[in-house]
Amino acid sequence: MALEKNLRMTHEILIASIKALATAMEMRDPYTAGHQRRVADLAVQIAKRRGFSENKIEGVSLAAAAHDIGKIYVPAEILMRPTKLTSAEYELIQVHSSAGYEILKDIEFPWPIAEAVYQHHERLDGSGYPRGLKNEEIIVEARIIMVADVVEAMASHRPYRPALGLAAALEEIRKDAGTRFDPDIVEACASLFADGYQLPQRTS
Repeated sequence: MALEKNLRMTHEILIASIKALATAMEMRDPYTAGHQRRVADLAVQIAKRRGFSENKIEGVSLAAAAHDIGKIYVPAEILMRPTKLTSAEYELIQVHSSAGYEILKDIEFPWPIAEAVYQHHERLDGSGYPRGLKNEEIIVEARIIMVADVVEAMASHRPYRPALGLAAALEEIRKDAGTRFDPDIVEACASLFADGYQLPQRTS
């Protein structure tokens, strides 16, 4: 009983620590405040619609809540740049997937958190980064996060552009379903919004 209690406490501390790091990262970038939380909310709903177990859903939630944690390595002035990034700046931002993996890889979670963070910018056709993974090389947690991430990012304001809107975001993932994005996950995401799901409002 004592061992079970200790394991549960350790588990809760790990989750709280990751969420604290994610919050610290977001505080550096007020334009995307709440982005990770909104992506996590959508990712969880997609996972539920796909029939995932409660345990697997918890893993998806935590990985999504931490998916951009590696941006803590990116200078704040680049994250908040109100103009289009240069190629060099964009390459620097791309490092955040690998940086996030390095932050998380040695933490023993019961889910593939570090790998999901590492893979969330991969694409099924191999066009993503940082490793150019394809198809089944990409774990399902990352497949969910990549769709939720694209939808939230396009539907929300960014310093270099106004929000493109939900309709444009859904059109984007539908257009690339089966090529860049998992078609079952795209279908689950689109059906959520068709049934009245709304992204949580920004709190800051």
